[in-house]
Amino acid sequence: MKKIKYFFMAIVCLMVSNVAKADDTPIPVSQLPAAAKTFLQANFPGINVIYAEKDWNTYECRLQDGTKVEFTRKGAWKKVDRERMAAVPTALVPVAIRQYVKANFPNCSVTKIDKERYGYDVELSNDIELKFSPQGAVIGMDD
Repeated sequence: MKKIKYFFMAIVCLMVSNVAKADDTPIPVSQLPAAAKTFLQANFPGINVIYAEKDWNTYECRLQDGTKVEFTRKGAWKKVDRERMAAVPTALVPVAIRQYVKANFPNCSVTKIDKERYGYDVELSNDIELKFSPQGAVIGMDD
């Protein structure tokens, strides 16, 4: 009977610790990984981070202009979302994707880019969403 009691106590403790890990915890910008801070300075100079939080495996920042940036644990960018239809910095968009967008949507800009397992998920200023392979080939489209 004691073994069962201890077993259930251990299960409850594991569940509580997993729930605690899932919470987003606000952090000071100084606690972002060095790679994330370098990325922000290089791609969004002069735009301050107004909020940062840490999840168990990611960091997320909100910039003064409304931009949201998500990073991995090590500070590599995962997602950039420009809220006010501003273009994502050109350097973040792979050349093949830039060329495709320029050729097929000449009056549009990339306002969101998300690194996924299959490649990239891109949203344009006209609200069309495109999916690309890691090599930049189109693999899907939502309008």
